[in-house]
Amino acid sequence: MTAPLIAIVGRAEDVHNYENALRKLQIPFSTTQNPEEAALASHLILPGGGDITPAFFGQQNTGSRNIDTELDILQIQALSLFMEQKKPVLGICKGLQIINVHQGGTITQDIDTADTHKWAGRDKYHHVYHSGLSRTDFFYQLYGSGTRVNSAHHQASDKLGQNLAVVCRAGDNIIEGIMHTKLPVIAVQWHPERMMDEGGEELFQYFITL
Repeated sequence: MTAPLIAIVGRAEDVHNYENALRKLQIPFSTTQNPEEAALASHLILPGGGDITPAFFGQQNTGSRNIDTELDILQIQALSLFMEQKKPVLGICKGLQIINVHQGGTITQDIDTADTHKWAGRDKYHHVYHSGLSRTDFFYQLYGSGTRVNSAHHQASDKLGQNLAVVCRAGDNIIEGIMHTKLPVIAVQWHPERMMDEGGEELFQYFITL
């Protein structure tokens, strides 16, 4: 079996935490903004970041911030290439929302319970709970009925995109984890790269087995 190579599609100055997490696990990676270059890798990480351009999910801007339309386009293109090749994808925070939007889903641009979830000079912490229809999804396999996660977002997925299923939610019903029902595409709303000793390492190790 060929050793995995993970492509991180993002701006180099913004993805140090992801790179450090993969170095800790001794997993080869490449950071790029080139979708075609990324598609040569075996696995794709779509990292956290700012908010997605609302036009991409058919809305006016009613609360989105730190928009990077160019990067949105590059990440969506990379995701398309990986899905065409049926190769594994892990979305983290914004990455989850990119996957949802790519599949025709929508985003709530400023959730009512943002104070529970948003970055406030540090991560927030809360519990997430398994909400899948079976015990075969990645969340239940890794965390059982629930786990404590960190949080740094003020938006969340609203309408779910085609062929996506929710695997976990926060106590306020916010979607915190999704999976594609036909492809090896998974995503979480929290930041496993910033909590490697609290369940993050398990998620990355699981991902590279896909």
